[in-house]
Formats: sequence, structure tokens, C-alpha cells
Amino acid sequence: MATGRQGPSRTSRQRSSRPGQRDRGQNTYFTQRAANLGGEQVEGHRAVLELLKAGRRRPQEIWFEDGIDRLGLPREIADLALSERVPVVTVSRTRFDSRAASESHQGVMAFAPAIRGVSLEELVKKSGRPPALVVVDHITDPRNFGALLRSAEVAGMTGVVVPEHRACRLTPSATKTAAGAIEYMDFALVPGVPAALEELKALGVWSVGLDPDAEMSLSDVSLLSGPVAMVLGAEGKGLSKLTRSRCDLLAGIPQYGKVESLNVSAAATVAFYEVARSRDEI
Repeated sequence: MATGRQGPSRTSRQRSSRPGQRDRGQNTYFTQRAANLGGEQVEGHRAVLELLKAGRRRPQEIWFEDGIDRLGLPREIADLALSERVPVVTVSRTRFDSRAASESHQGVMAFAPAIRGVSLEELVKKSGRPPALVVVDHITDPRNFGALLRSAEVAGMTGVVVPEHRACRLTPSATKTAAGAIEYMDFALVPGVPAALEELKALGVWSVGLDPDAEMSLSDVSLLSGPVAMVLGAEGKGLSKLTRSRCDLLAGIPQYGKVESLNVSAAATVAFYEVARSRDEI
């Protein structure tokens, strides 16, 4: 659960020390980590089209299900694949369905090299501007994960931190829901979120956890225009106790209706655009 009603039920936690005050010369595990996050099988019109357009991963092959309408985006995919000399194969519905993994593949599937993770240090420095990172804590639902990735890319977030355990990877369902956003974002795969937040702190990045019980509203957080990581917990469970304790600040999203909370992808969208709004006002 990532949102909170107005009227605190618990005081926000805020650290007294600023990020970046630890020894930046330390050579930690995170500075050298690169790993496979998935993304080898991409399904759906938009996801496959953006895979081709982004040009960061050249597909080995694209499948079309026999009998699908080749107008619109499928035609654009076929034309772009031809120009990039990517093989396009038409396969039977039975064969296609036996390989497809998402619920709505739209009759188009691509096979590509896996997305490789970068180190946290690379993730912080790669964009050339103050980082606006997404840190996911125990988010395991692929559609929620894909939806928040799509919102993150559109809102201008610069990278995503994913833990190795108890977290969704870039599965076909997640990539389909992300609608191509994964092709334009960088990812870091880390052993655990709490230690990663400490590493980000050493790199000068504030961590802001979305918490339903936080006293402070996200709209009142003044540090969103600087180097920041938005930390999102699983729907229902929220942030783990240890992750919550490692965040520099906890903040909630005010609610005015009767439903208890937003789901994590909806809450993430609000948070990401709050970051974007803060930066537009500089």
C-alpha cells in the first residue's frame, strides 16, 4: 500500500544526515553489479514497435500469428523490421499460443537479448542530470510492475532499482504492460533494497518512501527537485520494516474519498508526476 489519507497516524521518519556524507571512495558490491533482468520475450504491438524504434537491443526474430490484421502498428513493425534486417516469421496460432506468455499478446512477439543491469553508480550518473530513480520493494505483480514502469518513463524518471529476490523481473506480461517503456530506461539489479538505499545515500541521492502512515504529504517534500529515489512497496503490504527505516523521508499521498488506498501503480504515477512538477518549477 503506497498512499495515505490526510491526517497522520504516525510521524514521518527523516534522517538527520544528508546523503553523500559517507566515504564515496568505497568500492562496494553495488558499484560493480550487472545482471540479467529479463526482457528476452517481448509481446504486443506497442512493446515490439518500441523495441525496434529504440535500437538498444536488436531482436533476433519477430513472430506474427498467422491470420492477424497486418494494418496499423503491425504494418509499421514489419516495415521497420525489414529496414533493420530483422527476420519476420509467420507461425500458426497453435505454435504462437504455445510460446506466448502474456494474456493479450495481440499476435506479435519478438525475441531479443536480455536487458542488462548497470551498477547503482552508473544509474545515478548516466542521465547527466539529477537522478530521479524508482526503487521497488517486494513488488511481484507483473502488471503493476509494468504499469509503474510505463508511468515512470513518461514522467521522466531516470532509472529503476530492482531487488534480486521477491520482486518481479521483466517478464512478457510486465513488458507488454509497460508498452515499450523498458527500452528507454536503465535498471540496476541489487541483492537487497535496504543496502541499496545506503549505497544511494553515499552517492548523494535522497530516498523518499511512499507510506500510508506518513505525516508529511508528498506535495510538501522540498527535495524532489534534487537527486532523489522514490521507494515503492508492494500493494497491501507496503514497504518492509527495514526498507522503511532506511528511507531518508517517508511521505504519503492525500486521499479525499472513501476507498482506502490507490494501488501501487496508480500511487506511483502520482509520485512520479510530483517529482516532474517539482523539477519544472525550478
